[in-house]
Amino acid sequence: MKRHHVIGLIVGAAALATITGSQAQQQPPQFPNMTFFITSTGGPSGANFGGLDGADKHCQTLAEKAGAGAKTWRAYLSTQAVGGATAVNAKDRIGKGPWVNATGVQIAASVDDLHGPGNKIAAETLVSENGRLIPSRLYTVNQHDILTGSKPDGTAFPPDKDMTCGNWTKSGEGNAMVGHADRMGLRDDDASKSWNSSHPSRACDAASLVATGGAGLLYCFAAN
Repeated sequence: MKRHHVIGLIVGAAALATITGSQAQQQPPQFPNMTFFITSTGGPSGANFGGLDGADKHCQTLAEKAGAGAKTWRAYLSTQAVGGATAVNAKDRIGKGPWVNATGVQIAASVDDLHGPGNKIAAETLVSENGRLIPSRLYTVNQHDILTGSKPDGTAFPPDKDMTCGNWTKSGEGNAMVGHADRMGLRDDDASKSWNSSHPSRACDAASLVATGGAGLLYCFAAN
């Protein structure tokens, strides 16, 4: 074999190794056994996900990147009976459990456990689909407000007051109920420390969600 052919093969192999190594470095962590996570990012338009289907798609897309796309993912969101729509309860759309996060911690064994005092949603278990912690009130950047639109028992609010940013179609005026994922609050009452029903957001746009201590993040559950 001629010398320049050998050199070409060596250079080509080195280039392939570099590309392969680069691709390996870019591959996100994989958590195929994960059945619960908090989204690492919000949607592109504040609380407007285009309805429940868009929110579910956001969960599904992030789960697929993390190697858990074989499951059917649902956002923990309720909708209200407005404009002829039928109310939907968040607790009724997430499956039966149990649910574990990316680090293998069981968050809850069942729907009842999830909505009881024994669930493991807390500052140290707020793990996104990529295995990273969501910043709690303990951090300079706080993202503990998670969109739910739900009452403490996981059911929808009555239609008299917007608590879902127009059933997740508004990115301006309106309100959405949020939960404190780290169960921390400025007050000592139960509501300020609820994981799914602490207080309404200031509005539905991304800036307002950030201003109240969030980033338009969602709880995502594997429903099968």
